[in-house]
Amino acid sequence: MKPPKSILITGASSGIGRALAQAYAAPGVILFLSGRNLERLQETVADCLDRGADVHPKSLDVTDRAAMEAWIRESDSLSPLDLVIANAGISGGVAGKDKSGETEAQARQIFDINFNGVLNSIYPAIELYKLRQRGQIAIVSSLAGYRGLPGAPAYSASKAAVKAYGEALRGALKRDGIAVNVICPGFVVSRITDANRFPMPFLMKADRAAILIKKGLSVNRAVIAFPWPTRFVSWIFRILPGRLAVPLLSGLPAKE
Repeated sequence: MKPPKSILITGASSGIGRALAQAYAAPGVILFLSGRNLERLQETVADCLDRGADVHPKSLDVTDRAAMEAWIRESDSLSPLDLVIANAGISGGVAGKDKSGETEAQARQIFDINFNGVLNSIYPAIELYKLRQRGQIAIVSSLAGYRGLPGAPAYSASKAAVKAYGEALRGALKRDGIAVNVICPGFVVSRITDANRFPMPFLMKADRAAILIKKGLSVNRAVIAFPWPTRFVSWIFRILPGRLAVPLLSGLPAKE
């Protein structure tokens, strides 16, 4: 695919979002970056400016549907978007500070950001892309979405929903000239993994993850999943019958 020159990324204030902004930042590239924490977002902006990119930051919440639509349309009016990366997300599990397990409020918040936030990030872009009959959308899921994890019910379920939705959209939007890619990382150094208090096999630096994602997007790969050992284990758990998978998964450490 032709290298994108106008790119919008949500959740660009840290982790994979920041690393992707840095990976794409270059002279001639226009970046539209959002994040809830303006101070951290400005750190991303400064680094991307140093790399020669034209950067337009915005502090907003992906759950605000109206604000997201206004921002995406405004960004597109400044420079027609080539690539939208719906990256913003939060984590959570049953090992909270009070050890009371995952609450309803926590589950709803995770779904609101991880799934509804994706819808708010992609649908304004889809409408614009359809008019031009071209464009690319990347949706960040997780290898945690391959099988429901007892230690992180809402997180794994929200990422499973995002994965299935993105895979379905790829076929549904193909006739409109719109490419849809699903990104399923394993453990990547970020604010999300910083909260984990257990060993994380094959933990990857965010800049390395960004390289793999950028490469996969450049060839329009349907699902960009990595690292391969974690992907293989996730696939095994997905195909195992419940009587075998549930006891094994229940023994894994829970997310905070």
